[in-house]
Amino acid sequence: MRASKAALSRRGFLGVAGGTAAAGALAACSGGGSGGGGGGGDTLKFWNMPWGGTEFNPRDKEITEAYAPEGDLPAAVYQEIQWANFTQTFSSAVASNTGPAVSSGGGTQAFLFESQGKIAYADDLLESWKSNGLYDDFLPGLIDAMKVEGGYAAVPYNLDMRVMWYNTTLLDQAGVEPPTDWPSYLEVSEALKGIGVYSFGVGAGSGSFTGSHIMTSFMINNGGGLFNADQEPDCVTDANIEAMEFVLEMVAKGYVDPGSVTYTSDNVQTQWKDRRFGMGWDGAGLAANVGGDVAAELTVNSPLVGPHGDQGALYFPNNIMMYTNTPSQEGSEAFLTYYYQNMAPLWTEHTGIGLPPLRSIAETPEFQSDANAVKIIEEWQPISRTWGAPGSDALFLGVTDVDGTPAMGTFTQTILSGAATAEEALTTLQQALEG
Repeated sequence: MRASKAALSRRGFLGVAGGTAAAGALAACSGGGSGGGGGGGDTLKFWNMPWGGTEFNPRDKEITEAYAPEGDLPAAVYQEIQWANFTQTFSSAVASNTGPAVSSGGGTQAFLFESQGKIAYADDLLESWKSNGLYDDFLPGLIDAMKVEGGYAAVPYNLDMRVMWYNTTLLDQAGVEPPTDWPSYLEVSEALKGIGVYSFGVGAGSGSFTGSHIMTSFMINNGGGLFNADQEPDCVTDANIEAMEFVLEMVAKGYVDPGSVTYTSDNVQTQWKDRRFGMGWDGAGLAANVGGDVAAELTVNSPLVGPHGDQGALYFPNNIMMYTNTPSQEGSEAFLTYYYQNMAPLWTEHTGIGLPPLRSIAETPEFQSDANAVKIIEEWQPISRTWGAPGSDALFLGVTDVDGTPAMGTFTQTILSGAATAEEALTTLQQALEG
């Protein structure tokens, strides 16, 4: 479904800019006033990112500029914002009131800007969608993930999932069926080891954050996670220790490629292409990214059942946000209503964007033609949770401390290298997050 591989660029905001230091910098330079931003005169600026392949932004621009507002509401103008240096682009523009009225961006940036008073809450917009069918069209849990104390900070846009994949040819060669739970995962792993294949395909090297996502997924799969109900880091729990002990067991038994500690996304895909990974964890676009003959061999597994009957995984609901600096709040809401009612071609024409947030798009024949994508929507999305698990179903400012940060990278490398016990590694992570 997706052509791009830069996972953090779709979600994280503070992590790539030095964690909470970016929040402090933005707070220091943000000021009052309303000149110059949101639109030019009678136009409304919509900034969007290169979410898919080369077809995405041109098609997205066509949809945007076909918007015909009613009355004296502003028309929309489109600008593509590159992922390179996007944190600085948004921070400086929002601080100087020269930014967009509506945008997508890093999946956590709405929660940073909301904390600075720069976000226009989507409560009235979402309420209006209850009468036109859009509100009930969203997949389960997505709208709630955007709720903060003051209101809804954003609207769900595209889904960046973390799911389990396996190579059907290699499992057939090893004489095993796909696993259904943690014990059978170990059994299949042993069989794959017998034919020289690894069963925990991830990467935790420079710029590759999937490894940390999957550590957290296994915690969630065991009823755990990184934050409690007070939105405070709470890493050293029985559920998390048990989950990391399971991963350490796979490391000790040789099911994890020792190179995973330093693998980039390209390295990981090379291992899949070379049929060195028989099972592993990645986004919805793994098969498309691997390509070649191997792509047809890659299949999404059903979610595993944890040792206490839990199911769960980490996912990232990317979003679109509205800003207080707009030529017309009514205009921002009218444009987004139009956009959501007309954005289906971004998925039905396979432009490479992440999975859709709306049932109506997921039910189209074009989307249904991809069996792996359908399985992710039907089986994985309903059981997936955000970084806020287990204490919260919603995102909040604090999750930026774990989304692509050095603390999570060090923790993941420690586990994948077997350099510490589960409790030791989790304690170090807890201390880093508290610090």
